[in-house]
Amino acid sequence: MILTDSPWFKDETGRVLMLRGVNVSGSSKVPRVPDGATYRREGFFEHREVSFVGRPFPLEEADEHWARLRAWGLAFVRFLVTWEAIEHAGPGLYDEAYLDYVATVVEKALTYDIQVVVDFHQDVWSRFSGGDGAPGWTLEVAGLEMRHFAATGAAIVHATHGDPFPRMIWPTNATKLAAATMFTLFFGGRLFAPRCIVEGENIQDYLQRHYLAAAQRLAQRLAHLPNVIGYDIMNEPLPGYIGWPDINRHNGLLHQGVTPTPFQAMLLGAGYPQEVDVFDTSILGSRVVRRERIDPQGLRAWRADRECIWRQHGVWDVDSGGQPRLLRPNYFTQINGRRVDFGQDCLLPFYEAFIQTVRAVHPQALIFVEPEVNQPPPRWTNPRPTGLVYAPHWYDGFVLYTKRFLPWLAYDARGRGKVVFWPFLRRNFAEQLAEFKRHARERLGDVPVIIGECGIPFDLDDKRAFRDGNFSAHAQAMDRTLRAMEDNLLSYTLWNYTPDNTNTHGDLWNDEDLSIFSRDQQTRPEDVYSGGRALEAILRPYPIRTAGEPLSLEFDYRSGHFHYTFRHMPGLDAPTEIFTPAFHYPHGFEVRVSDGTYKTDPTRQIVRYYPAPSHPIHEIEITRR
Repeated sequence: MILTDSPWFKDETGRVLMLRGVNVSGSSKVPRVPDGATYRREGFFEHREVSFVGRPFPLEEADEHWARLRAWGLAFVRFLVTWEAIEHAGPGLYDEAYLDYVATVVEKALTYDIQVVVDFHQDVWSRFSGGDGAPGWTLEVAGLEMRHFAATGAAIVHATHGDPFPRMIWPTNATKLAAATMFTLFFGGRLFAPRCIVEGENIQDYLQRHYLAAAQRLAQRLAHLPNVIGYDIMNEPLPGYIGWPDINRHNGLLHQGVTPTPFQAMLLGAGYPQEVDVFDTSILGSRVVRRERIDPQGLRAWRADRECIWRQHGVWDVDSGGQPRLLRPNYFTQINGRRVDFGQDCLLPFYEAFIQTVRAVHPQALIFVEPEVNQPPPRWTNPRPTGLVYAPHWYDGFVLYTKRFLPWLAYDARGRGKVVFWPFLRRNFAEQLAEFKRHARERLGDVPVIIGECGIPFDLDDKRAFRDGNFSAHAQAMDRTLRAMEDNLLSYTLWNYTPDNTNTHGDLWNDEDLSIFSRDQQTRPEDVYSGGRALEAILRPYPIRTAGEPLSLEFDYRSGHFHYTFRHMPGLDAPTEIFTPAFHYPHGFEVRVSDGTYKTDPTRQIVRYYPAPSHPIHEIEITRR
C-alpha cells in the first residue's frame, strides 16, 4: 500500500517510501494490430480499425518482463494507456478486449509485488498530429482533414514524412495547426470557440466528456486491484494557442525545422501559400537559417464542408481584394477583459473534473498531477483533495535533443543558459529538481513529488554503442541524472522500458530510443540482466522503506559505495529496508551502521536495518566486497 503524508510517500506502518520505477512502455503509444510503429505508412489513416491489445507486451511474455523489473529493483511502474487504445472505434465505442487485457496484465504485476500508476498518455494530441493519445475521430469532429496535414504544414508526422525523420522534430507539432487547435478546443473551447458545437454541446465539453468517460471505464476495471495505486491525469498537457500574446510572431520556444507562426499556420491550413521561417537547433540554441515557401497546392487542413474555426471566430478574415488579414493577434490572451491563465482557468477545472470522475469508481486512488511542460502546476484555490501527487518530468535537455553526451556540458532547463564542469553541473541539476519540491509545497499543499519521466537516449552519437557495444557514455549520462534525483531524495520512474525495442527503430515511435532494455542487446535470455542498457548506472541501491525521515543519499556506481542517513522516528519498530542489487555486489558487500543491527536477505536483495532508538540520526554504509 502507498499512502501520502505531506512531502512523503509512506506505507501502512508509517515508513517513508522511496519509489524507483520505469515507464512501460514507449511502444504503448501505437497500435499493435496493424503494427502502428510510426515509420510505417500502410493503413495509417484507418484509425478506427486498430487494436492495442498486446501493448506493452503479449500476455505470454508478462511473467518475463515483470520478473525482470522486479529483479532490477524497479518495482513501481507508470503504465501507459492512451485514449485512442480505449475509444478508437468512435465516440462511446470502447474496446472491451483492450480493457480486459490491461486488467489482466496489471493483475499479473501484482504477483511480482509491482505497484502501478496508470498514465493516460498523450504527446502533441494524437498519432495523426505527430504524437499519440487521442483517437483520430477527435480531429474529425473538429473539422480537420488529417490526410492533408503534410501538404498544409499542419503537422509533421513520421508516417507521412518518411525516413530519415529529423531528430527530435516531433515536439514542434505543439505549435502547429493540428495539435495547437485541438488543445485550444479541449481546454478552452467554451472561451475561444463558442460556435464550435458537436452534437448539441460545445466541443470542449464534448471532448472532455469522452476523455473522462474513457478514463472512468478503465478505472472501473482496475479499482479492485490492490497494486493499482492511482492515475496520472494527462501526460504533458499543452495550452495550444491559449495565452499566445501575438499569433503573428513566434513565442520563444525551442524551434526546429519549418516553423510557421500561428497565423501562418492558420493560413496554410486554409490553403494560402506562405514564406515560413526554417530553424536549426545546435549547441548554441535555435536560430533562423532560411525561409521556405510552403504551398498547399489547393489543399486545406479542413474537411471539405468545414471552414477554419479561427476564421469563423473572427481571428482572421479575407478582405475585399481576396487577401487574408489578421484581425485579432491577441485573441487567445483575454477572457472577459482579463488576461487568461492557462493553469488556473483551463487545467485546474479539468483536473478537478478528472478527480471527481475517477474517484466515483476508485475512491482511494492517488491522483498524479502534471503541469504544462516546463511550467509550475496550477495553484489549488478550491479545497484541495487528498491523495494528490506532483509528477513533473525532467530531462538532461542537451543530451535529449542533441543525442550527444559531453561530461562537462549541460543546459539549464529553466532557460538560464549552459552549465560547464561537473561540480557546477551537479549543483545546477540539483537546484532544478529542488524547484519541483518548492512548487509542490507552495502550490499544491506540500504533496509528495515523483519525477514521472527522466532518462537518456541510447542512440547517442549516431548509434555508435550499437556497433561497438560500449555503453560507458550512456552510464555517465544516466548517472548524472540519477544523482540529481538522489541529491533531492526524489522518487522517479525512468523513461522507459520497451520490450520490443530494436536498434534500428528504437521505441517504435518517432525514432526515439530511450528504452533501458532491448532484445538487440540480449545475448543470453536466461540472464536477467542481458538486454539491459547502462545498468551499472540504473540498478542502484536505495532505501525502499525508511523508519524515519530521509536526510541524505549517495551512490557511486563505479566503486559501489552507498551511504544513507536518516532521522529517527520514535515509535516505528519496523526496519529500514535497503535494496542492494546483486548486479553491483556479485561477491557480496560489507555493511557499516552507526548503531543498531542489520540482517541481509540475498534472495530479495534487501538489507534490513534495525536502528537503536537512542540515536537521533542513523547512518548505513554499504561497500563492495
